Amino acid sequence: MRIATLAAAAVTVVLLVAGIVLLRGDPGTATTGSTSLHEVGHDGGTRSYRVYRPATLSEPAPLVVMLHGGLGTGELAQRGVGWDAVADAEGFVVAYPDGVGRAWNAGGGCCGNPGRTGVDDVGFLTAMVDEIARALPIDRARIYFTGMSNGAMMAYAMACRTALAAAVGAVAGTQLGDCAQPDPVSVMHVHGTDDENIRYDGAPGSGVARIDGPSVPELNGFWRTVDECAAPVSTSSDRVTTLRATCRDGRAVDLVTVAGAGHRWPGADEHGALDATRMIWDFFAAHHR
Repeated sequence: MRIATLAAAAVTVVLLVAGIVLLRGDPGTATTGSTSLHEVGHDGGTRSYRVYRPATLSEPAPLVVMLHGGLGTGELAQRGVGWDAVADAEGFVVAYPDGVGRAWNAGGGCCGNPGRTGVDDVGFLTAMVDEIARALPIDRARIYFTGMSNGAMMAYAMACRTALAAAVGAVAGTQLGDCAQPDPVSVMHVHGTDDENIRYDGAPGSGVARIDGPSVPELNGFWRTVDECAAPVSTSSDRVTTLRATCRDGRAVDLVTVAGAGHRWPGADEHGALDATRMIWDFFAAHHR
């Protein structure tokens, strides 16, 4: 797989981070809970993350880990896609970790300095989840990973290399590196047909990181095989087509395709197509380990 170096030019920061932050209208939507900042020692260094706890917490509570995209941060991810508001409504905890140099080592040499130097992001995220579960009443059968772009790749890496996830929600990403013997896990993948950064057809993408991974349908088929799924059923509404497969032991593998959408996290304000955050949470809520 061919993956170019992730650069840090200021103009690129604007372009890629805008794809994460400016999708749901006002990122300052009022929330009722509180955000705390944390550090955890790992692999000879210190890693940082944020935790959002709603005012009313169900016990034991689900944990959603939201992984920022390339050149993003946990703070930008928290501001950008509305997870705190859904956590307020549903009573779960959200973690927003920070990648080293604004990127994640998601496998296959991607991305940026973490990919080049072999940063142990799987170990960091595992340690972070353990630390949160010691501090809060987390239901370990309901731990979920979601992310955008490089963050979506990292979510897949967690599914491939750990047994933590009850489900994964990937937006505008792909799967890179080895995934030889993953545990079965429910998967929802959301992708636009006009994404030029991480292409739907799997061809090398444009932009800063020329990702050359599997096509989205191929990746969807991989997880249907892992999860021992029945033949998928397709439904369409407006520009959104959902390919849904029911699988062994109550799991599911869903592919949500947004016609004409680019490299972005679909929000409730995007032509009324879909609210990816709410859709992914509803998927998570229906699946536990």
